[in-house]
Amino acid sequence: MSSGQEELVFAPLGGLGEIGMNMALYGFGGPGKRKYILVDCGVAFAHTDMPGVDLILPDPVFIEKHRKDLLGIVITHAHEDHVGAIAALWPRLGCPVYATAFATGLLQTRRLAEPGAPKIPIQIVTQGDRLQLGPFEVEFVAMSHSIPEACLLAIRTPVGTVVHSGDWKLDEHPGLGRPTDIARLKAIGDEGVLALISDSTNILREGESPSEADVAEILREKISAAQGRVLVTTFASNIARLRAVCLAAQEAGRQVVLAGRAMERSLAVARDCGYLDGVPETLTLESFARLPAKKVLVLATGSQGEARAAMSRIIRGDHAVKLSANDLAIFSSRTIPGNEREVGTIINALILQGVDVVTGYDALVHCSGHPRRGEVEQLYQWLRPKIAIPAHGEPLHLRVHAAFARQMGVEHVLTAHNGDMISLGPDAPGHLPQVAHGKLYRDGEVILPESDDCFRQRHRLAAAGIVSIAFAVNGKGDVLGTPDVVSFGLPQKGADGRPMDDVIDRALFETLDSLPKAKKRDPDAACTAVEKSVRAAVSGVWGKKPHVHVLAIEI
Repeated sequence: MSSGQEELVFAPLGGLGEIGMNMALYGFGGPGKRKYILVDCGVAFAHTDMPGVDLILPDPVFIEKHRKDLLGIVITHAHEDHVGAIAALWPRLGCPVYATAFATGLLQTRRLAEPGAPKIPIQIVTQGDRLQLGPFEVEFVAMSHSIPEACLLAIRTPVGTVVHSGDWKLDEHPGLGRPTDIARLKAIGDEGVLALISDSTNILREGESPSEADVAEILREKISAAQGRVLVTTFASNIARLRAVCLAAQEAGRQVVLAGRAMERSLAVARDCGYLDGVPETLTLESFARLPAKKVLVLATGSQGEARAAMSRIIRGDHAVKLSANDLAIFSSRTIPGNEREVGTIINALILQGVDVVTGYDALVHCSGHPRRGEVEQLYQWLRPKIAIPAHGEPLHLRVHAAFARQMGVEHVLTAHNGDMISLGPDAPGHLPQVAHGKLYRDGEVILPESDDCFRQRHRLAAAGIVSIAFAVNGKGDVLGTPDVVSFGLPQKGADGRPMDDVIDRALFETLDSLPKAKKRDPDAACTAVEKSVRAAVSGVWGKKPHVHVLAIEI
C-alpha cells in the first residue's frame, strides 16, 4: 500500500480454523485513520477436556485498542456461535449493535437477561435494509438457514463490495421466513463483487442440502404412526423445525409439552415475531403427568448431550418427563463434533429402557442449515468474486474450499486463520502482519485468558489428584503436634500393595526427621523438601506425580 492510501482490510478474530466463536473485522481508511465494523460476536462450547470452562470467547484485544474507531457490531443471525459473546465483550467495545428483531429478541431473553448483563443499544434491522456506517454501506440480504432472519451482508466500500455470507443454504421451502434471495444475489454479482468470505462447514459434501419441508414430512409420518409417548429433541433455535413438530403433533391429536428453558425462550420470541401464527399454545412441564401417552409430545432441549439440559436429566431419572418401552424419541439434530460420546450415552440409555430411538441415520429427521458443494457452486456463479476467502470451518474445510474456489475460476484465493489481516484493496490482495488475537474462557462468572495457570493446574489435578499437608514448627525448628495430611483423587494402595496413606506418611516423617533445624526454621525450604519427597514417594508406587501442597505454620 502506498503511503496515505486508503485500504480495505479483513481480519478474522474467531471462526476461521474452527467451528464457532465467529468474529470478523472489516476496516477501511488510511494509516491511523481506519474505521472498523465487527461482524458477529459468538462463542464456542467447551469440550470435556476443559474442566470448569463453560464457554470460549474470541479475545477482542486488537479492536478494543481501536474502539473509538469501531462503528458498530453487525449480527448476521441469532445462533450462539455468532451472538453468544456479546454480553460478555460489549463493555470492552461500547459500540452500537445492529440485529434483526428475532436475533434481538433471543439476545434480550437469553444473554442480556443474565444477572449483571450490560444494557446494550441494539438497533433493529430487517432483511433487505441498507445501513450506512462511515465508509461502509451494509445490505442485509435474506438467506435460508436453520434459524429465522439469517442475513448475508453485502458490504460496499469505496474500493469495492465484500460479501460476507454468514451461515446459509439454498432452500425454496424453509418452513418459515424468507428463502434465500437469489434475485438480490444475482444483482449484487452483476454490480461486481470484490471479495467473498463464505461458509465452509459442508464443503466436504457433494450435492445440495435437503429441504426443511422434506424433514417436516418425515417428522409428520413418524409422529402420526407413534403408539406411545413421543419426544423430539432438536436445537431450540430451529424455529421452522419446532413449528413443524407442533403442527405434526396437532394433526396427530397430541399436545406439546416443553422441556427446557431454551425451548421456552425461543418459542416465546418466535411467537412475538409472528412465526407461530396458527400453532396451538404449548403446555408447561407440569402437564406431562396428567396427559395420556397417546396424547403427549415432548419438545426437549439437550440434543447435544449437555449435562444440565432436559435429555441428560431424563435418562438420569431426574426430570418430570418419564419414558418407557414403546415410547418414541426422535433426535432431530446432528451431533456437533466433540459431543459424540455424550449424545451416544443418552441414545444408548433410551434404547436400554426399550424406547424406540430415531436419529438421522434412520430417517431424514434433520437437515443441515449449511450449504453443500452444489449450493456453494451456485453462489460463486451468481457473485463471481475476484477474491475468495473461505471462512467458518476447520483447517480441512478451509483448504478444500480454497481448492474449490480455484476450480470455480476465482482469480485470487487466500486462506486465512484467526489473527490474519488481509488487504483486499485497492491493490492486489495479500497478507499483512498479524493482529493480536486469542481465546478467552468463561469460568463461572469470570472471564479469563486461556493462558491462565488455573486451567493447567486443573488438568494436573484431574490426572493425578492432590495431597495437602500442614504442619506446625516453632522458632527452634521443632515440629509441634502431628502433621495434618489429606489426599484426593489417589488410589488407596500403590503397586506394591502398601496403603497410599502409609507411603505419604513415611515420606513426610522421614523428610522432617532428616531436615536440619535450620532448614525447618525456614518454612519455604521445609515445604519444598516435603513436597519433593512426597511426590517422589507416591510416583514410585503409582507411576504418577500428584499435585502436593504443603503449608508450614510458624508458632
